[in-house]
Amino acid sequence: MAQPATEPAKGSCSTPPVHTEDAITSVHPVDEKLHPSRLVPAALQHIAAMYAGVVTPPLIIGQACGLDIAARTRLIAASLLIAGVATILQTIGVKGLVGNRLPFVNAASSAGIAPILAIAETNSEGHQLPAIYGAVMVAGVFCLAVGPFFGRLLRFFPPLVTGVVITLIGVTLMPVPVGWAQGGDKSAADFGAMKNLGLAAFTLVVILLIQRFGKGFVKQVALLFGLLVGTLVAIPFGMADFSGITSAPVAALPTPFAFGAPVFQPAAILSLCIVMLVLMTESSAGMLALGEICDRRADARTITRGLRTDGIATLLGPVFGGFPTSAFAQNVGVVSLTRVRSRYVVAVAGGALLVLGAFPVLGAVVSLVPMPVLGGAGIVLFGSIAVSGIRTLSEAGLDDSSNIILVAVALGAGIIPLAAPTFYEEFPAWAQTVLGSGISAGAIVAVLLNLFFHHLGTRGRTAPALKSS
Repeated sequence: MAQPATEPAKGSCSTPPVHTEDAITSVHPVDEKLHPSRLVPAALQHIAAMYAGVVTPPLIIGQACGLDIAARTRLIAASLLIAGVATILQTIGVKGLVGNRLPFVNAASSAGIAPILAIAETNSEGHQLPAIYGAVMVAGVFCLAVGPFFGRLLRFFPPLVTGVVITLIGVTLMPVPVGWAQGGDKSAADFGAMKNLGLAAFTLVVILLIQRFGKGFVKQVALLFGLLVGTLVAIPFGMADFSGITSAPVAALPTPFAFGAPVFQPAAILSLCIVMLVLMTESSAGMLALGEICDRRADARTITRGLRTDGIATLLGPVFGGFPTSAFAQNVGVVSLTRVRSRYVVAVAGGALLVLGAFPVLGAVVSLVPMPVLGGAGIVLFGSIAVSGIRTLSEAGLDDSSNIILVAVALGAGIIPLAAPTFYEEFPAWAQTVLGSGISAGAIVAVLLNLFFHHLGTRGRTAPALKSS
C-alpha cells in the first residue's frame, strides 16, 4: 500500500512537486477548465448554433398573439434570459440537486409551438398569453413531479435504444438546416433561390476545408470560422440584414408578468402537460446522447437532476415571458463535431445568453448571420448527431436478428412524421402531439420492442440496470 504523503514542516519554503501531466490527465474532459483563448471561441460556436432556435418560438408565438415589435422584442429577451439561466443551472448546477453537469444547453423548445398556437386560437386577443403562461407553469410543476420517475426508467434505455434515439435526433431534425439553407422564411419570395443555396454550400465547403487542412484548435472551431466567413461573404451581396441592429433597444430587462397574470384553463393545461412528456423524452435523449459523446454516461441521477432543471425553468419562465424549456439538439451536434466537451464552455455560452437577453442590441448583432449560412453549418451539426447514434448502434449487438428488427422498426416509426407529415392527422390530438415528434415516436417504439424482445419472458438478455435516484 502506498504511504500517505507527508505535509511539509510548518514555515518551510519547500513545496511538494506538482506533476502537471498527472493533474491534467486526472481531469475528465467534461470538467476541464479551458484557457480563455480556447473557451471563448468554443462558447461562441454554441451561441451561433442555437440563437435562431431560441428566438424562433417567441417570434412565432408573438406574431400569432398579435404583439407589436416592441412586445415581441421583450418576448425574445425573456427567452434568451431563461435559456441562459437554465443552461448555467444545467452545466454548473447544485451537486446532487439540480443540473446534469454536462455541456448541455436548455432553451424554449419549438416542439411546444403548435399546441401553444392552438391555445392562442381559443382565446380572445389580450387573454392569449395569460392562458398560455398558466398552462406552461403547471407543465413545469408536472415535470418536477414526474422527472424522478423518468430517471428510474433508464434501465430500459440500453445502447440499443439510445443509439436509435440519438440517430433519430440527427435525422428528424435535418429539415431544419435544409429550411435554413433555402432562406428560412417559407413565405419569402426568394425562398429556395439559388443565391441562398449557393451561400449555404459555400459555408459548408469552408467548414469542410478547415476540417481537412486545419490543425489543433483551429480545426475544433471550424464551425465558427465557417459562420464568420459565410456572413462576411453574404454582406456585399446584400444577404445580411442590419435592420435588427438599428431597431433593437440597447437594454430591456423583462418585467414580471408584463403580459398579465397567468390564467389556468384545464384544456390548455392538459395539452401542455402532454407536450411536457414529449419534451422530457427528448431532453432525456439529449442527455443520453451527450453522455455517450462525452464518455460520461448519463445515469438515472443525472437524468433526474437534468429534468428537475427543465421543470424549474419551465415553471419560472412564464414569470418573465418564457416558454417550455428542453434540450437543444444542435448544441449536442456542436459537442460531437468539435469534441470540446467542457461543461464550462457551455456555461459561458449560458452567461452570454443572459447578456444578450439584457441587451437586445447585442442579440441583433448575433442575428446578422444569414439563415443560409446557418443552414450550411447545420447540415454538419445534425449529421454529426446521427453519426454518434450510428456509432452507438455499432456497439449494440446488431449481429442479433431481434436487435436488427428492433432498430429497423423504431427508425421507421421515427421517420414517419418526417416522410409523411400528415400521417397522424386523423389521430386524437394527444396522439398527434406524441407521435408527431419523430424522436418521441422512435424512442417509445424502441423501448417497447426492447421490453418485448429482451425483458418479457426472457432471462439473461436484459440490459444492466442503472442506478436510480
